[in-house]
Amino acid sequence: MHPLIAALPIALTGAAGLVAYGAAYPRAQLFGPTLCRTASPRQLAITFDDGPNPAVTPQLLDLLARYDARATFFLIGRYVRQSPELVREIAARGHAIGNHTETHANLFWCGPARLRAELGGCQEAIAVVLGAPPLLLRPPYGFRSPFLDAAARAAGIRSVVMWSLLPHDWYPQPAAPLIRRLQPVARRAQRAPQGAPPRSGGDILCLHDGDHRRPGGDRRHTLAALEYWLPRWRDLGLEFVTIPSIAGEGPR
Repeated sequence: MHPLIAALPIALTGAAGLVAYGAAYPRAQLFGPTLCRTASPRQLAITFDDGPNPAVTPQLLDLLARYDARATFFLIGRYVRQSPELVREIAARGHAIGNHTETHANLFWCGPARLRAELGGCQEAIAVVLGAPPLLLRPPYGFRSPFLDAAARAAGIRSVVMWSLLPHDWYPQPAAPLIRRLQPVARRAQRAPQGAPPRSGGDILCLHDGDHRRPGGDRRHTLAALEYWLPRWRDLGLEFVTIPSIAGEGPR
């Protein structure tokens, strides 16, 4: 057998592994730059996907207000159209808003035309409600493709936002396990005292206030976990920041 033919399976396996890494690993920059951490270990960016959700988001807004915490909400276009007043309330409370596509499609499998439709539909839905499209994108499932960077820039999106901590809150569950999975935020804050040098930055936390499969998703466990952690994170001296504030964007 020719050596090149013998090496072909290894090369294909390596290429497939590289594509999988670029598509799914939060810190991978293969398919365009991503934002995965805040600028300082004393900063915490809390983000929420899959909303707006009338069953949970209003309670979440009240809880965040209690601790003067600003967050970033990545919204699904079809849900924006169903709850425009709730989107206005999110923005009015000082939170940032980003694009989470029109239907929560897996963008890895989308060609350029479908990508334009998914990103553009959500951009349009938010612009109709707030007067301007968002500058941020969170890809559903965190999956990206070689076409995403160009499609995002064409849609007016400046930052693709991933995460440093994903505690798997997207299915109904008791609050206790979720509280345990959020422990790393406090542990890292305790290791980075006030005035510590930036080094690797702080956490971008990915939570969910909605359910992409249906309206009115049960997210009581997420609320309960935040009721536990928000005062503790505040007492540790963490600064709650929005993604635009660390990405150098405006208030959108």
